[in-house]
Amino acid sequence: MSMIQTGRLQLKSDNAQATQGGNTSTFTRVTFPAPFPSGSTVIVLPFTQTFNGPETPGIRIADVTATGFLIRFNEVRTSNGGSDGRHAEETVGWIASTV
Repeated sequence: MSMIQTGRLQLKSDNAQATQGGNTSTFTRVTFPAPFPSGSTVIVLPFTQTFNGPETPGIRIADVTATGFLIRFNEVRTSNGGSDGRHAEETVGWIASTV
């Protein structure tokens, strides 16, 4: 039987674009309201729910465990064609489920 949890947070990025795999120092930790059962395989689906910044905020997820996950914006593209990684504060909703 699957277990599902949901939540939302305010997220912004004041950091440069994350380009080095495994470096999660600029990510934000999200803790689930209740831990999933030990040994569960958990997936997280995040969704940007507001439109406060004009550029597209890419969302990166890392370190998904039974107790939570790491998240950050990694801006996809700016109006000048590049990306500096920074993005205005947005509301991000998420769904987490066991599989």
